Amino acid sequence: MSGTPTADLLARLRRLTADGAAPDPGLLPSIRELTGVVERAKVGGLLAGVPARLLAGEGRPLRPLRVGLTGTFTADGLLPLLRTALLSAGIDAEILLTGYGRLTLDLGDPASPLAGFEPDVVLCLLHDEALLPHDWDPTDLAVLDRHVAARAVEIGDLAADFAARTGATMLLHTVPLSVLEYRSLVAQRSRAALGRAWRRANLVLLDLPERTQEVHVLDLETLVANEPVALRDERRYRFARMAWSPGVEDLYATEAAAFCRALTGLSRKVLALDLDQTLWGGVVGDDGPTGIELGPLYPGNAYLEVQRRAKMLRRQGVLLAVCSKNSPEPVDRVFAEHPAMVLQAEDFVAQAVNWLPKDENLRELAHSLNLGLDSMVFFDDSAFECELVREALPDVRVVRANGDPADHAARLLGTGLFDVVRLTDTDLERTGRYRAEVRRRDGFAAAGGTRDFLDSLELRVRVRPADPYAVPRVHQLLHRTNQFNTTNLRWTAAQIDEAVASDRRTVLVFDVADRFGSEDAVGAVLLSTAPEQWTIDNFVMSCRVFSRGIEFAVLHHVAERAASRGAQRLVADFIPTARNGPAAAFIREAGFTPVDEPGQTHELLLEPPPRPAPAWIDLEGETTRSR
Repeated sequence: MSGTPTADLLARLRRLTADGAAPDPGLLPSIRELTGVVERAKVGGLLAGVPARLLAGEGRPLRPLRVGLTGTFTADGLLPLLRTALLSAGIDAEILLTGYGRLTLDLGDPASPLAGFEPDVVLCLLHDEALLPHDWDPTDLAVLDRHVAARAVEIGDLAADFAARTGATMLLHTVPLSVLEYRSLVAQRSRAALGRAWRRANLVLLDLPERTQEVHVLDLETLVANEPVALRDERRYRFARMAWSPGVEDLYATEAAAFCRALTGLSRKVLALDLDQTLWGGVVGDDGPTGIELGPLYPGNAYLEVQRRAKMLRRQGVLLAVCSKNSPEPVDRVFAEHPAMVLQAEDFVAQAVNWLPKDENLRELAHSLNLGLDSMVFFDDSAFECELVREALPDVRVVRANGDPADHAARLLGTGLFDVVRLTDTDLERTGRYRAEVRRRDGFAAAGGTRDFLDSLELRVRVRPADPYAVPRVHQLLHRTNQFNTTNLRWTAAQIDEAVASDRRTVLVFDVADRFGSEDAVGAVLLSTAPEQWTIDNFVMSCRVFSRGIEFAVLHHVAERAASRGAQRLVADFIPTARNGPAAAFIREAGFTPVDEPGQTHELLLEPPPRPAPAWIDLEGETTRSR
């Protein structure tokens, strides 16, 4: 859907504000397709009165998040746009917007309304006058230089202190400079000096994530420079101290929502690419491998740019797959022979090149990768194919490569669907690991049975205490693992750091290796340790290592570790979700018994010892060395 919101969409939203309204999950895909600032603002205004559960589809709950907004200017115009963007990102946000110009008070006062709100994430909104000295002297820019740098340091310290006190994740941003300040200087050298001072202050802000785990910085200055929107509407600014134009508010809302999506583990993992008119111009089945448009001249260079950007995504952990209606032979020839191809066959973890409906192929791709459809993005030029996938697979995000091919790369990357908070070594090696998983499946198909295959794997599991270097990966596992996740506790990196250093908690990670390859930190166990009882606060494991009994080997290690320190039982909470069926099965099969009526808390006695590690696993750990 594009253009202004239809009367039908707005009417349907209004109906959802009534008591006893029935869910209308079909609205969310339409809201995601809105393109105009005015449209998104209108919808966001109505969303304030709509319970988010009425917009979520069956079995597709939205991720709850408490979002605080504090700033140095009036941000009321941002609120409806942010609400729309967060909902489109799959987030059920409870939002607190504090008053005008309260940033210093909100962050500095432990008893501020913002602190009392107990936000999961705080969006800190800044404008240029918050950094500039009052009535600054255009003939003494050295004073301005020192002032703006000191002010940036002060704001960074406030954010870091707030994060340390509350556990909230902080999102700041670089500050664009109004052209009025630039043009108030008449000398070109003075303008250059102002630019240097301003960029030094923004560099102070950009350095904050290197010093503090829970402080992040969005480079708004770069984003605004690349958008055809004015930084601010002077009339709105003078009348209401609204420092951003509606266009910048919308831009920020989109980027902040992408950050929140990454923070809550909702980033997409797979990019499924069409081929004809998407990775190259023309139709390979008609034009032949030598006749497609791909090379240094337009439009071939536009398709090359899509390939370059897709390869950059692959190098950062996004899995690439092909989903194309074609005969395999000419496609194979293009990958093998075309001299301009940037993407090679080995860049893809799977290829569905056939004449089946694309929704069927996407289902099969998700199944073969052991990932949910909500991990996938589908990029295709065909309006028919895009609409088919939207209707048949609402969990798959569809991006259409329509219009001028020169815009395709920007359209793909502009979604922010693949954004993550930080990269880990696991991300950088993901494609190779999934390709190894394909070889394992081939080995399973060739084996005489499941047990024969498992015996042939030469499977080794190493359990080890997490160190500070493992914290980013543990954080990623907690936020991005949905199927094998016993409680869905989404700890911050600072909370994990604290647990790693605590003598009352233990954080374990486990590595897996077999004859096809090795994977570090494929899972984690978060434990609270008391003399007689160890409690599993959360147990998470990547779907890449399912169906090998690894979770039982890790549990055996945890049980031995606890018993060696005098504990008599393990206790595990289990909180069911729409996605964590594998974790539920593990709790049952491991021998845990419920000890409360809702069945949330489970107990496993350590005497007699619980089930041993599977015989096909060579288990290594601090207290165990068993076969």
